[in-house]
Amino acid sequence: MEALIIIDMQKGFFKNILGKRNNPQAENNILKILENFRKENKEIIHIQHLSTDEKGILFTNEDREFLKSLEPLPNETILQKSVNSAFIGTNLENYLRNKSIDKLIVVGMTLAHCVSTTVRMAANLGFKVILIEDATITFEMKDYYSDELLSPDNIHRYHISALNKEFCEVINTKEFLKA
Repeated sequence: MEALIIIDMQKGFFKNILGKRNNPQAENNILKILENFRKENKEIIHIQHLSTDEKGILFTNEDREFLKSLEPLPNETILQKSVNSAFIGTNLENYLRNKSIDKLIVVGMTLAHCVSTTVRMAANLGFKVILIEDATITFEMKDYYSDELLSPDNIHRYHISALNKEFCEVINTKEFLKA
């Protein structure tokens, strides 16, 4: 069985404090995939990050709220985390195993942080993972070696390349919806 894992699609990320982002169509793509799972009555799990840092962008209740179009329905599971991995500090692994779910379709944000960490852990725990690359969001970030900003597209390409075939299968929304 498979489950859709939607990671951290919360209002706090959309305050433009993280700079430029890629995949402007990501929210629409996530919605298409979510609607597909709902139509087929498949398992949907929303991951919600609750920052423990007062200065964190997901610390206030308003910032922690899910985006309006991607809010969970009452019958959908919400798991709350306070670190990058959706498996740490949650019962995600037990929940999946108890429901005999062995395949995860992963979308959300941010690719370089919570999405990548969750995908890597899922694969290490033995789950088959499909990452929908155009249903993830990456923000620009400062280069470690200089004051230059690394583009969100380059960061995205790096993470997709590092994850593909090592930790997951990478596809796009169109390919997923065709399957």
